[in-house]
Amino acid sequence: MTLYELVNVRGYSEFTQAVADRPGKNIFAYFCGDKDEYGKSWCPDCVKAEPILKGAMSALPQDSVFIYCQVGERNYWKDPSNEFKTTLKLTGVPTLLRYGTSEKLVEEQCLKEDLLRMMFTEADD
Repeated sequence: MTLYELVNVRGYSEFTQAVADRPGKNIFAYFCGDKDEYGKSWCPDCVKAEPILKGAMSALPQDSVFIYCQVGERNYWKDPSNEFKTTLKLTGVPTLLRYGTSEKLVEEQCLKEDLLRMMFTEADD
């Protein structure tokens, strides 16, 4: 039995809708580059981080929500005016953040399972 809810979205509007649909929930959001038809992201760090992230997800708190968000094609992501950068203040992918807090792991930090697990387990405080 999974203790958390997994939500897969693509793009900023789907992300904001997923958050709006879950008021008061403890939300973790993971942002990565879009995947091709073979399930491979254009972002090499995202490809490397994915298996590490999946391993750490066992530490997610009960009743939390994990939103897996594809940010779009590489050209969209590189545009400094995209909504992920302007509204959520993302600086790179992959990024894992605890929604509504300043806690986040960016790029190579997402390759460290101990940091990922720490973010998930400290959420209970």
